[in-house]
Amino acid sequence: MSVSIDRSIAAEAAALRTHYAQTILPIWRGPGFNSALQLPYEAVAAADHAPLPPVRYRAMACARQLFVFSQAGEAAHAEQLFHAMCRYFHDEKHGGWLYSVDPQGAPLDATKDLYTHAFVIFACAHYASTTGDRDALRVIAETASLVQARFAAADGVLHAALTQDFTTVRTGALQNPLMHLTEAYLAAYETTGEPAYETALARLAESVARRFVHTPTGAIAELPIGSADNRLEPGHQFEWFYLVKRAGPVVAASGLEAELARAFDFAQRHGVDRATGGVCAALDESGGVKDATQRIWAQTEYLRALATRGRDEDLETLALQIPRFQARFLHPRGWYECVTPQGDVARADMPSTTPYHLATAYASLPY
Repeated sequence: MSVSIDRSIAAEAAALRTHYAQTILPIWRGPGFNSALQLPYEAVAAADHAPLPPVRYRAMACARQLFVFSQAGEAAHAEQLFHAMCRYFHDEKHGGWLYSVDPQGAPLDATKDLYTHAFVIFACAHYASTTGDRDALRVIAETASLVQARFAAADGVLHAALTQDFTTVRTGALQNPLMHLTEAYLAAYETTGEPAYETALARLAESVARRFVHTPTGAIAELPIGSADNRLEPGHQFEWFYLVKRAGPVVAASGLEAELARAFDFAQRHGVDRATGGVCAALDESGGVKDATQRIWAQTEYLRALATRGRDEDLETLALQIPRFQARFLHPRGWYECVTPQGDVARADMPSTTPYHLATAYASLPY
């Protein structure tokens, strides 16, 4: 790879990080943060950053913001978020974490949601890593133990959602919570060094390979293989590609690395617009576009996957893709959450969950 390409990518990535530090983070320290409740608002308006009228606050959104400010080294703000997350969302009676609270901070949706629990583990791992907070380490251990004990299904996978007391299944296995649990266990292992997280990772990867891999393409489907109206999301193929590469030997026995090498090519060939670089939301099992919406998180996963695979042709593509992403999805007051294939804004408000995607992608780009 030429020195000029390397320098080009580093300069482009630096511009993304500057926009993030100078434009994105101040939103969520300021107008996007409810200082009375010490919780992030769900979303702010693009024009003036005014919070959208709150109808709920989610534990997952708070956890993502905890990660964002932990990674940014802003320990004081992260500490506020950690304590607010524990105060509002921890279920003292049944254990685990509530899905959401109402605008006054009272319990709203008490569903026990695997996606939420994964983000609690992930965020607390990063917070503990940067601060050494022993309460966060305790939350990681307790939540991971609860996930294994209470979300387990008879076939070795994990349910996506249960009732508050964990007695009734609301939603069976889904891909997305399992992917974020993989991410959470990686973070927990890196923070604690506990070998139990490696064991959990290996078991989780095996169950995903068994239940979700679409054999013709290697892609990991959103629903278990054989489900009606299944779909393949290009952004998730890129996200899984990064996670499995990072896990390395721990998940080698699952065969996911080889499958995702095929899935990367499938997603890039069918899910990325050649003219604009926009990544579509979903494909069908033959590669046809099922949902043409371009969501910003899928674009960030494409950037991270290109940097992770890192072949010469990937870096050449990355050098073109970063400025296309910047022009299409970023603006001086923030970002566009969703655009159409034609480039029209399909969702103008800015959710508090999106900075997590920006942060994880930018951290993987060359310096």
